[in-house]
Amino acid sequence: MSTQEKTTFALFFGNRGFFPASLIASAREEMSRVLKDLGYETIMLDAGATRHGAVETTAEAEVYARFLKAHEGRFGGVILCLPNFGDENGAVAALKNAGVPILVQAYPDEMDKMAPALRRDAFCGKLSILDVFTQNRIPFTTLKPHTATPSSKAFAENIDYFDRLCRVVRGLKDLKVGALGARTTAFKTVRFDELALQRNGITVETFDLSDVFARMNGVNESDTAYKEKSEKLKGYTDFSKVPEGAFKNLVRLGVVFDRIADEYRLDALAIRCWIEMQQQLGISPCVLLSEMNDRFVTAACELDVNNAVAMHAASKASGEPAACLDWNNNYGDDDDRCILFHCGPVPQSMMTERGEVTDHAIIMNAVGPGCSYGCNVGRIRPMPFTFTSMMNDQGRLRFYIGEGEFTRDPIPEEFFGCAGVASIPKLQDVLLHVGRNGHRHHVSVTPKHVAAPLREALENYLGHDVSFPQ
Repeated sequence: MSTQEKTTFALFFGNRGFFPASLIASAREEMSRVLKDLGYETIMLDAGATRHGAVETTAEAEVYARFLKAHEGRFGGVILCLPNFGDENGAVAALKNAGVPILVQAYPDEMDKMAPALRRDAFCGKLSILDVFTQNRIPFTTLKPHTATPSSKAFAENIDYFDRLCRVVRGLKDLKVGALGARTTAFKTVRFDELALQRNGITVETFDLSDVFARMNGVNESDTAYKEKSEKLKGYTDFSKVPEGAFKNLVRLGVVFDRIADEYRLDALAIRCWIEMQQQLGISPCVLLSEMNDRFVTAACELDVNNAVAMHAASKASGEPAACLDWNNNYGDDDDRCILFHCGPVPQSMMTERGEVTDHAIIMNAVGPGCSYGCNVGRIRPMPFTFTSMMNDQGRLRFYIGEGEFTRDPIPEEFFGCAGVASIPKLQDVLLHVGRNGHRHHVSVTPKHVAAPLREALENYLGHDVSFPQ
């Protein structure tokens, strides 16, 4: 499984001229060193470009703004560092068009260094900068504690939070989603507003299933792509019960999915997964979606474009794959537990052990046995998770976000597909919120508790409507 790349940060150092220059010099050295040790790349204005390589005046702010413009696309966030009080006017002029999230960090004063020549006053300066940023409607991130040294555990935790936030913001800007096939007639629950998505920087590229099937005819067993995909799938999960013909069709379909994603530079896919594939090809594409998600090519089933977007955002926040699941079953009489399920597109990395590819035990009721191989059956492993879903409402993108845990509670052996028992605080309130507000029966989940940075990215920087029903 590949991993998500950490954010590269642009470093900004605020200054007030009557504070000692040594504070700026030591901060430049410490910030770049600590962030490198934490695994982050940084870019930094040359020390000779302004007084001490910091920003105080409007002229210095213009130098820094040009520096950001020259490096546009190389960084995903700005860390505004205050070694001393800092000048709020210079900070605003320098960063008003930064176009990326901004974390405001302030150095703490030390009790034995409070004389006028030694103290920092960044505690107060941070409030001044936040005030003027608010006046100028410049979005920013500020976290607890109010001041933190770069060498502290709190600083490392704040950078981790900010990194996740930045990945979500960057991941949803200019996002391209492929919609493969038309919406299944019965599933009006996955309707989406293509124009609303476009107005929020998300482009949907549409493809007819007839084109997908025609492309499959052009994939030969002698092709390098076919051979590589065949080996990849055999190593991914257990295909021992899949007939040879069905496996070959799964390989061909997987090659086509990859080629379409590459050709159109797609970040995510939503796929019409029944019943034409079962009727004409004898397969279900679930395991292909599972494998794509494990290499961070976001893939949702049932043509749920909106949850493909939600999955992509959640995956960026966690740094791990995401899955699109059904709010599916109650768990006895436990009000805070339920079974989350889907037929088999769950990433292998989220499962307790290697899955087993089977016929589709539910769809076979419509198409007959032996016509729907492709479900990667297993169980979701115990872990903390974040859940989210997205819908369109009068041109707006509306998300809800929450957190829970997949438990070790048993699920009956005859239960089909890939499922897990989810323990979610205030689950009944969550379900009321989903039902009363017209959200979908699908929910996107990703490992780790990352609701806070996900929510801030969507709400504060991208301007979407976000609710937190827990």
